[in-house]
Amino acid sequence: MRVAALYDIHGNLPALEAVLSEVERERVDLVVVGGDVVPGPMPSESLQLLLDFPIPVRFIAGNGDRDVVATHDGSTPARVPERYHETMRWVAQELTPEQLAQLSHWPATLTLELGELGTVLFCHATPRDDFEIFTRLTPEERLRPVFEATQAAVVVCGHTHMQFDRRIGRVRVVNAGSVGMPFAEPGAYWTLLDGDVDPRHTPYDLTAAAERVEATDYPLVSEFDVRNPRREAEMVEMFEKAALR
Repeated sequence: MRVAALYDIHGNLPALEAVLSEVERERVDLVVVGGDVVPGPMPSESLQLLLDFPIPVRFIAGNGDRDVVATHDGSTPARVPERYHETMRWVAQELTPEQLAQLSHWPATLTLELGELGTVLFCHATPRDDFEIFTRLTPEERLRPVFEATQAAVVVCGHTHMQFDRRIGRVRVVNAGSVGMPFAEPGAYWTLLDGDVDPRHTPYDLTAAAERVEATDYPLVSEFDVRNPRREAEMVEMFEKAALR
């Protein structure tokens, strides 16, 4: 079975459109969406595009999706800095009741048997927590208990928006990259699973995408720069300060 892993879309509809066009050309059998679909400038349109996609789609929740639902329900997400609360409220207001109901039922993980790859577990950040941070440089000894406890051969994750493929003990751990907000060269990043792991980078019209983003009322529109994303070296250094211990 050919599976496309799409993570961290963050309401970037132009990037998602480009990736889904490539996914259709690749004739995949299933799309797994690994969370953080809606926090971003075009949340409702992005989610609806996935819900209407002709190829089967399975969803897991990201911390951002979960926090949007909590905000809509009147809670204040404890791990969301105050400066983002307005943005979470805006995203929640953009979604239809039906879309919010969809988000509220997404599971934390998904496990599939994928031929030569074996048992593959999809999670947003780590198998035990959708908010934990680790990078390609986080020491293996910190991570081995978290990943080996899953009994999976492969774990596919996201959350930090940077593709990698590394071993943690006996487990192959793959970050699928970010469709909508990568910390890398501009474009959209995702991963194809088909007997092996195939990281993908899909280019799209960044100027047109930026114009579409800027035409929204997204509260953080000035910080959502598809043409000049933050780069991996800077973000790895920053995330390693917060990496799980």
